Amino acid sequence: MLPLPARFAGIILAFAPLFVHRSWRHAQNLLIGAILTPGRRTVTSVLRIMGRAQERRFVNVHRILNRAAWCPRSGSRILLGLLVDAFAQRGPVVLGLDDTIERRRGKRIAAKGIYRDPVRSSDSHFVKASGLRWMSLMVLAPIPWAGRVWALPFLTALVPSERACRERGRRHKPLLDVGRQLALQARRWLRARDLVVVGDSGFSALVFLDAMRRARITAITRLRLDAALYEPAPPRPPGTIGRPRTKGARLPTLAAILAAKDTRWHAVVVPGWYGAGERTLEIASGTAVWRHGGLPVVPIRWVLVRDPESRFAPQALLCTEPVREPAQIVGWFVRRWTVEVTFQEARAHLGVETQRQWSDKAIARTTPCLLALFSIVTLLAARLPVHQRQRIAAAAWYPKPRPTFADALAAVRYAIWRERTLAISPRRRARTKPRLRLPAPWAYALCHAA
Repeated sequence: MLPLPARFAGIILAFAPLFVHRSWRHAQNLLIGAILTPGRRTVTSVLRIMGRAQERRFVNVHRILNRAAWCPRSGSRILLGLLVDAFAQRGPVVLGLDDTIERRRGKRIAAKGIYRDPVRSSDSHFVKASGLRWMSLMVLAPIPWAGRVWALPFLTALVPSERACRERGRRHKPLLDVGRQLALQARRWLRARDLVVVGDSGFSALVFLDAMRRARITAITRLRLDAALYEPAPPRPPGTIGRPRTKGARLPTLAAILAAKDTRWHAVVVPGWYGAGERTLEIASGTAVWRHGGLPVVPIRWVLVRDPESRFAPQALLCTEPVREPAQIVGWFVRRWTVEVTFQEARAHLGVETQRQWSDKAIARTTPCLLALFSIVTLLAARLPVHQRQRIAAAAWYPKPRPTFADALAAVRYAIWRERTLAISPRRRARTKPRLRLPAPWAYALCHAA
């Protein structure tokens, strides 16, 4: 086991109760090795970077993922507690909910399916991708030294394809059901906190929004401009016979309100507008009841957003808490973009889609662990001194005003390797100049890894 900086011990040891003694030693090697390994995040690459390439019992490390008895859900709860204590101690806890596709092929990967590739597809071009679909719940919190909001994953679940469930005789769970279960699980873990869940238009469904409202979770999503909105139901007179009314008079559609000349628009300044800094927008807001036949009735606050400079098309948002401020709703919804950034950073720097496990249990554990590694690296970087975590890998052709996740990962790696260098330094000063000989992990990282 590599010696670790003392400031990292509190975060690493927080996950020790998940494992027994022997499994914990192998899990530590997997965790530290996954941070240090460049390129593919396979178990063999981790063993090489940890200097255990000649370990004859290497299968014990594989068993941490495909056989060992430990609960990933308990680990998610521990990670959520660490994230909230570090970055969201006050105010509402804003959570981002979104799905992503891990491109995987292979006959033994049972849960894979054929999906629309959201990255390569467009309105006029449809591209299919074979892989696994994951639903991830992340904490959308501002990182002080980065100067922006990061999406920190802590709970990720596999959504098997409909064909895979049919072949196994199981009921298929749609994305909305999985997202609802993840949000309700976070509600049970954070009973005393105010939760806000931000999602894209895929979560703009009355069944999902009603479940969030009943669980005291504020949900913010997009809203169709032609949605059927109504006034609240009028008071029921005493002695009235029949079912109570669920809605009042029909309201104009948001498309009509957008085109009306008497609509009152208010200028607001939204910070962090999709990575472009502050943006001045015009918003109009109101309350209504969203209803559809046979579905729950949800009271909402709708917010119309348009750009005075017409750089993007007008859009509508909804919030299941009508008392929320419209400017705050827009500010929370803009944080959702960082979820896509996290998915891209995890693929670029943490090796998502490069693992090679094929057993069901290993597949269900590996990708959530790699996404959670994004949050763990951020927590470790927060323990570093200010001058270390604010190092920026800038160049004359690449100016970078603020550190990114790549800089945080480099700072954590630097701290771990520096501790290893101090640990292997000789106590006495050698009389003769020693010959330069790189340790095996360093030679692998510098020379062999792609």
